[in-house]
Amino acid sequence: MNTTLMSVTGLLVLALLLLISAADRRAKAQNRRIARLERRIDLLSAHTGLQEPDDPAHAEIDELLGQGKKIQAIKRHRELTGSDLVEAKTAVERRMR
Repeated sequence: MNTTLMSVTGLLVLALLLLISAADRRAKAQNRRIARLERRIDLLSAHTGLQEPDDPAHAEIDELLGQGKKIQAIKRHRELTGSDLVEAKTAVERRMR
């Protein structure tokens, strides 16, 4: 390979890495913002006494929690809602309160 082609390839790789890094920083900032908003909603819900409406499908989750099976409850929540692990864990921990 000639030097010019290697230089161009190197610059393209560097540019790609910079784009990926910028996108990652934006995603992390968005995730932090969403987490802050969720904490605020949790505080407001606790202060006002609001609870999520009871869904019959969640009775199984409550039963698992009553048996001390938090991990199985999180797994079941994910199956029922299609949420990711963090969302399911947060929702199950909210139900534990």
